[in-house]
Amino acid sequence: MKRILLSVPHMGGSEEGYVHEAFATNWLSTVGPNIVAFEEAFESRFGQPAVALVSCTAAIHLGLRLLGVGPDDKVLCSTLTFVGGCNPVRYLGAEPIFLDSDYATWNLDPNMLEDALRECAMRNKLPRALIVVHLYGQCADMDPIMALCERYGVAVLEDAAESLGSTYKGRPAGSIGEIGVFSFNGNKIITTAGGGMFTSRNESWVEKARFWSQQARDPGMTYEHSEMGYTYRMSNVLAGIGRGQLEVLDQRIKQRRAIAFRYRDAFADLSGITLMPQASYGLNTNWLSCFLIDERGFGSSRDALIRALDEANVEARPVCKPMHLQPLYAGCEHYGGEVAEDLFRRGICLPSSSSLSEEDQLRVINCVRKTAGAEALAILSTTERK
Repeated sequence: MKRILLSVPHMGGSEEGYVHEAFATNWLSTVGPNIVAFEEAFESRFGQPAVALVSCTAAIHLGLRLLGVGPDDKVLCSTLTFVGGCNPVRYLGAEPIFLDSDYATWNLDPNMLEDALRECAMRNKLPRALIVVHLYGQCADMDPIMALCERYGVAVLEDAAESLGSTYKGRPAGSIGEIGVFSFNGNKIITTAGGGMFTSRNESWVEKARFWSQQARDPGMTYEHSEMGYTYRMSNVLAGIGRGQLEVLDQRIKQRRAIAFRYRDAFADLSGITLMPQASYGLNTNWLSCFLIDERGFGSSRDALIRALDEANVEARPVCKPMHLQPLYAGCEHYGGEVAEDLFRRGICLPSSSSLSEEDQLRVINCVRKTAGAEALAILSTTERK
């Protein structure tokens, strides 16, 4: 049987035309009509100016620099995240302070943030910024987070790499803090085959990010540079893919959510397996269908389930390993960590591609049910729930 992968690209139909247009017109560099159109479409949808970059990590790097992060600074970070979301802290010579998650959202725990800010203030060493992650398609609880950061004068960068299209109380993920960043990696809900987006209400910051992303070349005929820059600009070819992908974002969200809820309904009679919580304050895109395994109730450990799926030629992965457990960040200060560690120990991500067929999803479901010692399902309901 073919291998069922975790999350694969899913083209909408118009991407190839935009890419062909780039080839036909010879716009094959980091300038061109596709980049302009992609950024304008993004701004139209999310209400903020944006600049397309080579990765979300590049966007975080530029964002932290714009927020004034430098050597010896501290930056608060969600610990349950991908390493690319905090490495830019060290690019700039600063050090991260990692904060635990809560069970209600799997995202940053506002109580841990309050503890960290209070102690940093007592030491007279407030962090320069907070990187708050919106994990697996769900926004963190931003109202208390923003209120705390405003009280202490700490800027907020929203890492919405995994949550394009998610909302918090009607507002798009990435539009609440001072800066928002997104990923278009090949496994994300939409893709440019690798890329990212930087966005902010502060238009001068967006223009500065655009300037830095093109090696900070000063105006004029000569190649003159008065600031440090980077080769971070997205290519016109990849932006063509992004234009087409953005057109089908709403459809992809609907498909990802349907997949997550089909899993949930198919496991409803099983003990010890629960879907990632769906916070009441916004829309979770369910970019990945993530579940928690209680070994005693389920009858198998998370790792044993991953092995069983692999033997059935199905890709599944653990939830992110917290940054405070990573050898790279050994010795870094952190607040809490027990919740993130438990989510990592018991969390599993099941195949979630928006193009996943019902037949293939049934294969995954029946492997999970077999591992739990339950009977297989013969059919799969297509009922979609909010």
